[in-house]
Amino acid sequence: MTPFGAKMRELRTGKGVTQKQMAAALGVSAAYLSALEHGQRGAPSWALVQKIVGYFNVIWDDAEELQTLAAASHPRIVVDTSGLSAPATLLANRLASEIGKLSDDDIAALTENLEAAIRKSKNA
Repeated sequence: MTPFGAKMRELRTGKGVTQKQMAAALGVSAAYLSALEHGQRGAPSWALVQKIVGYFNVIWDDAEELQTLAAASHPRIVVDTSGLSAPATLLANRLASEIGKLSDDDIAALTENLEAAIRKSKNA
C-alpha cells in the first residue's frame, strides 16, 4: 500500500463510502480505485487528486497533504546511482533487496535517521 492509498482509504471509509460509489463519482473504475488503494497502480494524476479533494470536500492543508502523499506514492521506484559513490549504490541496492523484510517500526527508524542526515547536510 502507498501513503496515498492508505490516506484515500481512510477518507473513504471514514465517510462510509464504497469504492464503487467513489469510483462512479470520480469517473474511474472501481478496479482502478482498488488498485490505487492497494499500491498496485502508480501515483494518481494531479487532476484525479483534485477530484478526490473535491469529492471529500478536503480543506486546504489536508488537500496539500494529499497532493504530497500522491507525489510520494510511486510503488515501483527506480533509483539512479550513476555518478554517485559506491556506498550510495550499495545502500540503494541493499534497501531494494531488504525493504520487504523490515517492520514498520524499523522503517520509521530508518526514515527518522534519513531525515536527520538530510537536515544535517543542509545545515553544513
